[in-house]
Amino acid sequence: MISMPYDLTKLPIQSLLRPISDAGTVLARLDERIARSAVGEGFIERMHFADACASLWIDGELVHLEDMVLHDAGHDIRTPTHELTIGRDVLRSRRRIASQPPGWALSPVGLLTLRQAGSAGSLDRDSAEGNAGARADRASVETEEGEDAAEQNSSPFDAELAAIDALLARSDAVIEKARRTGPAKSARAEKDPLVYDLDWDEDARFEEWRGVVRQAQDLPAVLQAIVALDAWNELSVLQHAPWLGRLLAASILRQAGVTTAAHLAALNLGLKSIAVDRRRHRHSETRLVAIAHGLIAAAEIGLKEHDRLVLARTLFERKLEGRRTSSRLPELVELVMAKPLVSAKMVGKTLGVTPQAARRIVMELGLREMTGRGRFRAWGIV
Repeated sequence: MISMPYDLTKLPIQSLLRPISDAGTVLARLDERIARSAVGEGFIERMHFADACASLWIDGELVHLEDMVLHDAGHDIRTPTHELTIGRDVLRSRRRIASQPPGWALSPVGLLTLRQAGSAGSLDRDSAEGNAGARADRASVETEEGEDAAEQNSSPFDAELAAIDALLARSDAVIEKARRTGPAKSARAEKDPLVYDLDWDEDARFEEWRGVVRQAQDLPAVLQAIVALDAWNELSVLQHAPWLGRLLAASILRQAGVTTAAHLAALNLGLKSIAVDRRRHRHSETRLVAIAHGLIAAAEIGLKEHDRLVLARTLFERKLEGRRTSSRLPELVELVMAKPLVSAKMVGKTLGVTPQAARRIVMELGLREMTGRGRFRAWGIV
């Protein structure tokens, strides 16, 4: 049970005025720069991967960026770990939110789909209700498998189909539950006590959090996101998907227009730079200010990364001068700008060359080997 409700009547407005103003300004500056940039798509793709890795770091797990990139491309060098599976769920959820209209993530259909995506990465994957949720998740993103969500185009018809899929998933879950347990057993009794705290009522906590979001809807957009994330952490809404709250907070910024439809703020990257004792402080004022500073840090990191990509592209374009028209280097440049890391297999598949030729072209472009390994190497921009 929830010990006490989240109180919005004692927000430290005076302490938050300057941080939320600075956060809104720097986020808007970053968003404007991305919208007009030639490397905008590559920047957004890098932020997806970097933010997913940072999200796991905040939750006490470690996943290397190269493992995430190779796993996403289907070129794993080892059996995926449980942490990598969670990272994949975070990555896909970010892409799914970015590919949908700005208000989708906080809509009933969006919240249901994202909750099911979070539970799909837990240890309860084999239960009947979990399987029904996974079916709805797959149905809502079936066009995403094998390609980037950034390449998809959303439409009102897609939203209607997603609503139908969610309704069918709920019906399947109820039917499976009744078929396996009968009316006498509750849903709480189905959960494995080794995996779940049976007294943890996620539905009640989730409704409590939604109530906080509704109460905060008249506040400035940045303050709404800060309050929503702090409430999510304090209420401990989901047992196995604490990362979802941070994505929903970024979605609030997107829905309010602080960031554009294609840009989902990399909130985890900013929070990673904030000391943990500030993010989890017992006093709400310290926590709220820390989250605001995390937003500022996320935007500043984004600006630096964007400048780095612009500089790299300029240097690559100089190397392409005087090349013959049949050269594969321009295609490699586009691939490198679109992905955080590339392997010989990824280059060979994209350019249609052998792995040996791919490594030669990579060396010709002057990319840096990022993994430090002798085998299964990956290259990226210095």
